Amino acid sequence: MAKHKKHTNLERRDNGNFAPNEISILGTNCGNISDLVHQVSEKLSKYKLAYFDASHAKNVELNQISEYTFHHQGNLQITTSKMVNKFQQRLDFAQYDYVFINGNHYQGAKQILILDETKEASVLKRLAQLDSIQFVVKLNSETEYFDFLVEKYPNIKNITCYTIDEVDAIANHINNLIQEKIAPIKGLVLVGGKSTRMGQDKSELNYFGKPQKQVAKELLENNNLKTYFSVRTSENDNEISDKFINLGPFGGICSAFQKDPNAAWFVLATDVPFVNDEVIQLLLKHRNPSKAATAIKGKSKDFVEPLITLYEPKAYPILLQYLAQGYSCPRKMLINSDVEIVEIDDDIIRNINTPEEFEDAKKEINS
Repeated sequence: MAKHKKHTNLERRDNGNFAPNEISILGTNCGNISDLVHQVSEKLSKYKLAYFDASHAKNVELNQISEYTFHHQGNLQITTSKMVNKFQQRLDFAQYDYVFINGNHYQGAKQILILDETKEASVLKRLAQLDSIQFVVKLNSETEYFDFLVEKYPNIKNITCYTIDEVDAIANHINNLIQEKIAPIKGLVLVGGKSTRMGQDKSELNYFGKPQKQVAKELLENNNLKTYFSVRTSENDNEISDKFINLGPFGGICSAFQKDPNAAWFVLATDVPFVNDEVIQLLLKHRNPSKAATAIKGKSKDFVEPLITLYEPKAYPILLQYLAQGYSCPRKMLINSDVEIVEIDDDIIRNINTPEEFEDAKKEINS
């Protein structure tokens, strides 16, 4: 008899214990771990990095008021009472490219083992946590592998090993681990709009001898992106139906992320017929996975164009946070988030919204 399912089985973002991309460092004292994290972080400053540690303070009193102190340069200091909760931490860390974890206190999905002769007993105690060692770091080159490590993991001596002063090599190794987790890109052509001003479905308009939705799809597919149509309702494999009803493009983007929260989504509207292969490649070339999105902006415009934008997986929780506040405008989310902006001539990304604009655009294209 099949087991009754109480809840919908949704696709989930790939997470470790606390973050989408994490590594715990253990095997030595907390000072050595913290020093290594900060040295490596200086070499990887192009990424958004976090360090997850435990306080060593004793007899801490509960705060009667949570304090959020903002510095004018953007630094934020928070003093609040809060228990570690993996679901909350995944929200907190969703915007980071990599999270270092002090493995003396919390377990990470991947590990860096530091060999420190004075901490042999500590490593033995955490032996079961060492199930995905990425590399080993020795405090000095003469440090030997502990017998119980070799017994438990016979191939451990074949794992890449550095000494603690090889910061460049360690940073490079971690850079490769970050790069491995950069999300693949899929395409999303928005075709579910009401086209009120045009008086007919804008996605079906013919500028190039075929429906514009097909032209847009081919633009993305020609750049090796598996591409879907965003539609109101569908049962076809190459279409994504709206799961967020009556929210327009915002709902289409969120529905794509619900289908695959581990992909980045290149969103393209069908009312921008002057967008060509050069524009698509320009956006892909300037993609910055550390940002929430990479967006096109007209040179004389104040704001980005949300429907010619590459949204990263980290954009999904931000979109949902805006929805929770009663906003369904993707441009508002982009304006108020950390995004990479690519400027381009206004004419190339202009919208065609009325029958008159359609006729003028068609003449311009055909000429």
